Amino acid sequence: ELAALRSQLTGTVNVEVDAAPQQDLNKVLEEIRAQYESITDKHRRDQEAWFNDKSAVLSKEVAISTEVIQTSKTEINDLRRTLQGLEIELQSQLSMKGALENTLAETDARYGAMLSGYQNTINMLESELANVRASIEQQGQDYRMLLDIKTRLEQEIATYRRLL
Repeated sequence: ELAALRSQLTGTVNVEVDAAPQQDLNKVLEEIRAQYESITDKHRRDQEAWFNDKSAVLSKEVAISTEVIQTSKTEINDLRRTLQGLEIELQSQLSMKGALENTLAETDARYGAMLSGYQNTINMLESELANVRASIEQQGQDYRMLLDIKTRLEQEIATYRRLL
């Protein structure tokens, strides 16, 4: 049985393939290679253009930024010089203020002492004036009293003369 099965299986098989005439693979590969190379060249040119555009934009931005930085540095240096000048002027003004305050304090003390001396002199003169007034008043009273005595004496003399 096994031999019979084998004989059935071992037949001849004839396979015919209708194949189109073979294309030249080298030619096809060359065409594909040429297409890919043209595509890659196009992409490379596009990428180079994009890169050049971006580089130009970045170069402009860098140049502008550099100019802005230089301008800012110049302004900062100018402002620093101005600040230093103002600080020096502030110190001189503070020194002048201190000197003027000291002069004012000395002048105030000096005029205070002078005013105190004048006040003492005024007080002394007022005291003397009060004494002079009291003395004048006393002399006025004494004068009135003497005048009164003189008047009485003259009256007595006149009375004595009349009596005589």
